[in-house]
Amino acid sequence: MKMRSSRIQLLLLLVSLSLLSSHVLSDLVISKVDRRVDLTSHIVRIISIVKVENEGDSPVSNFFLAFPDHQATNLAFFSVAHIDGKGKTRGPAVGLPFQLVNLEGAPPAITFYSVSLPKELPDGESLILEVLAVFAHALRPFPEEITQDNYQLVLFQDSSYFLSPYAVKSQTLTMKLPDARVESYTKLESTKIHGSEIKYGPYEDLPPFSFSPIAVHFEDNHPFVIAEKLVREIEISHWGNVQITEYYNIIHGGAHLKGEFSRLDFQSSPRTRGASAFNRLIAKLPPRAHSVYYRDDIGNISTSNLYSDLRKTELEIEPRYPMFGGWRTAFTIGYGLPLKDFLFEAGGKRFLNISYGSPVSELLINDLIVKVILPEGSTEISAFVPFHVKEWPETKLSHLDIAGRPVIVLRKESAVPEHNQHFQVYYKFNSLSLLREPLMLISGFFFLFVACIVYMHADVTISKSSASYLAKLQWDEVQTAVHRLQSIINNCLAIHEKLEASLRELSRSGNVQACKATRKLADSMLRDLSKDFKPLLSFLQTCPQAAQILPKVEELVAKEKELQEKLLTKHTIVVDSYERKVGGREIENRVAPHQQKITVLRQEVDDLLEFIDEI
Repeated sequence: MKMRSSRIQLLLLLVSLSLLSSHVLSDLVISKVDRRVDLTSHIVRIISIVKVENEGDSPVSNFFLAFPDHQATNLAFFSVAHIDGKGKTRGPAVGLPFQLVNLEGAPPAITFYSVSLPKELPDGESLILEVLAVFAHALRPFPEEITQDNYQLVLFQDSSYFLSPYAVKSQTLTMKLPDARVESYTKLESTKIHGSEIKYGPYEDLPPFSFSPIAVHFEDNHPFVIAEKLVREIEISHWGNVQITEYYNIIHGGAHLKGEFSRLDFQSSPRTRGASAFNRLIAKLPPRAHSVYYRDDIGNISTSNLYSDLRKTELEIEPRYPMFGGWRTAFTIGYGLPLKDFLFEAGGKRFLNISYGSPVSELLINDLIVKVILPEGSTEISAFVPFHVKEWPETKLSHLDIAGRPVIVLRKESAVPEHNQHFQVYYKFNSLSLLREPLMLISGFFFLFVACIVYMHADVTISKSSASYLAKLQWDEVQTAVHRLQSIINNCLAIHEKLEASLRELSRSGNVQACKATRKLADSMLRDLSKDFKPLLSFLQTCPQAAQILPKVEELVAKEKELQEKLLTKHTIVVDSYERKVGGREIENRVAPHQQKITVLRQEVDDLLEFIDEI
C-alpha cells in the first residue's frame, strides 16, 4: 500500500510540474461536485453530480471528464446524463454521447472523455450533469490470503478531490461502506466518519487537476462473484419459443483461502467459519420463464429453488460446495421464454428485443459472449446494442438444417449489471420457410413408406438355378445329415448309460437275469442304430460340401463303435463273474483296464460332438 501511495504521489508531482505549461480550459468552471462512492459491492460505483458554469465569453458545446489511467483501465461502464430541474419539477435524465479523446497539453497518465452537451451552453449559464462510473476489480483483497476463520478485508484507493481539467469551486466526497467495521482510512482536513459512511469535504476553490490520494481499508464479506467467461445462447424458434442457455465459469475473486477447509465448521457456524464464502446465487429471470434447469458436467443439480409469480421468476442456485476465495465452479442454466413477449415486427423486418447481460445479481463478467441463433433462411441481419461490443457472424448446424442457422455473436469484456440493457437484432424471414422442416419430415416418411412397399412386393430371392443357390441347398442337406447322425450318437450314448445302470443294479441286487435281459434289449437297439449310420455316411462321403466336416464325422463314428465294444466287453466280464460267484475285488481288477479306456473314449466322443456343433 505504501509503494502504491508513493507512486500516486510521484504522479501528482509530475502532474503539478506539467501544469506550468499545460493548457487550462478556462471557459468552464465546476461550481459544485457531489461524489458518492458505493463500496457495498465488489463492483464499485461512483455517482458524481456536477454543476457546470460557463464563465467565458462564448458558448461551449463540449465538457471534458478525466480519470487517472490506473482507474480508467478498470472502467467497465460509463454514462453521462443531463438533469433538468430540481425536486418535483425535475425531468427525466437525458443520456449524453461521449467519446475517448486526447487532450492537447494535458498532464500525462490521465484519460479524457469528451461529453457532447445537449445544446451549446451560453456564457453565464449553467447545467447539471450526472456522471456514473462503474469499476471492475477496483477493490483489492488485503491481505490476499485468509484462513476459514478470518473476515475478508479489502483496500480501495481514490482521490479526495474530483480530478478535472476545470477549476472546482466546491466539492464533497461520500463513501458508503458495507458496514461500520473499518480497519483504517486516510484522515484529511474536513473528514468525518458516521457509521458506515466516510465523508470528505467540503473543499473550496481548487485549481484544475487537483489530486489528493486516499485509501480505505475495511471489512467486506460480500461475495466477489466473477464469471471468467459466460456464453449466452439465445435461440429463436418461430414455433413459439425463445430458448436461453447460459454457460458459466465462476470464480470467487476475493481473498484466497489459506489452509484447510472444514465443512463441519462451515455448516455449524457459516457466519464466522466462512464469512467471506458464498453458497448461493440469485438469478432473476423474466416473468414467464419455463422449463428451467440447472446442471453441470456431472448432471442435474438438485440444490436449487424456483420462485415464480406474474411479475418475476427467481432461480436460487446453490453450487455443490461453498465458494471460497480462488475457488472455481462451472454450471449451465437453461430456460424457455414465450416468443410473443420478445419478438416483434416493424418496417418489414422482425426484431428480437431482449436483455444483454446475465440474470445473476451483482455478477462481474470478464468475458461475455452473447450468441443470437436465428432461424435458417434469415437474411439482412443487423444488431443494435446501446454500448460498444465486438460483433461477428457464425453459422450453426442443427437438426433438419440444410445450410445452417445464421448466428450473430456479440462480445463484451468487463460486463457489469449496468450492461444488462435491452438490445435488438433485426432480420428478415419468409413465413413460408416455416413449412420447410414439416415438409422435409413428411417427405422423408413418405419415401420411407414407399421404399417399404417396394421392398415387400419385390422378389429379391436368389435364382434357383444359380451355383450359389445349389451350394446352399447342398449345405442344408449336409447339416440335416449331420444333425441326424448326432441324434443317433446321442441315442447310442443313452443305451450305454442304461447298460452301466444295469451293472450298478446287478452289484446292488445280484439279479443276473435282469441284467442279461437289459443286455439283450440293448444289443437289439444298437444293431438297429448301426444300420442307420450307413446311408448317412455314404451321403456325406459323396457330397463335396461335406469335405470339411467328413473327417470329424468318420472319427466320431469310429470312436463311438470302439466305445460300444469296450462297454459290451466290460458288461460280459461282470455278468460272467457274478454267475461264477467271483468276489467283488476280483471283478474290479478284471474290468479296470476296460473302464480306463471307456472313460477316455467317452471324453473324446463328447469333444467331437462339441466340435461338430460349432461347425
